[in-house]
Amino acid sequence: MLWIRAARKVRIIWTMKIQVLQTLIQRLGGGFAEALGIRLANAPREKEIFRWFLASFLYGARISEAIATRTYRQFELENVLTPQTIRDTGWDGLVQILDAGGYVRYDFSTATKLLVVNTDLLTHYDGKLTNVHAAAEDPRDLERRLQDIGKGIGPVTANIFLRELRGIWPKADPMPSEPLILAAKHLGLFDKNMKNREQMLAVLKEHWNNAGITSRTFVDFEGALVRLGLRYCRKGKHISCPMVPWCPEKSRKGKSE
Repeated sequence: MLWIRAARKVRIIWTMKIQVLQTLIQRLGGGFAEALGIRLANAPREKEIFRWFLASFLYGARISEAIATRTYRQFELENVLTPQTIRDTGWDGLVQILDAGGYVRYDFSTATKLLVVNTDLLTHYDGKLTNVHAAAEDPRDLERRLQDIGKGIGPVTANIFLRELRGIWPKADPMPSEPLILAAKHLGLFDKNMKNREQMLAVLKEHWNNAGITSRTFVDFEGALVRLGLRYCRKGKHISCPMVPWCPEKSRKGKSE
């Protein structure tokens, strides 16, 4: 009888975790690229991948998600969506696009970085991010190569970019980011004392595989966790958090919006 009770307990735990994962994506949304209308798996893939690279570059700065999204839309409006058109637009033109999107605080430095990064991409990789992936030996080398492009890509931007290419690029397998880790710990998806990021990633993949949610992808799961971490966990907004029924932080006293 003990093994039957144990089996029931395991089944109940997994049922609860599946519910958590499903609710998380339903309430927070999935991948960031898809939300922008960027179809990374579609042809011509190079064009879509660069659009996501540009968006990742904007999301990577210490600026709100809303402003980064609005600024990306401005690049779409101006049809400046390739390494060549970015270089042709020039510094003044890029500053105008960034300002129009609300990227005012970082407009000068970002325009400079965009020019340097895309000039370097055109010079060393024929303007193709797929060539960066092809040249990389493994996932960590891919991250290093991305960060070496024009010396304007930081680890945060590289992580944002590669996270959504997981499953599309074989060598895209970045470790969990800080906001993702924070959200996962709050939801009890792994122990709060866990430090090893490779182990964290393995546990998250196990949760996802066992959930058996075929209508979404692991990228959607990661995207939802990142949003939860950025919008609620990091800001201490436990009362208004859409995942509050599953979050132990709800019981913390003294929290206010």
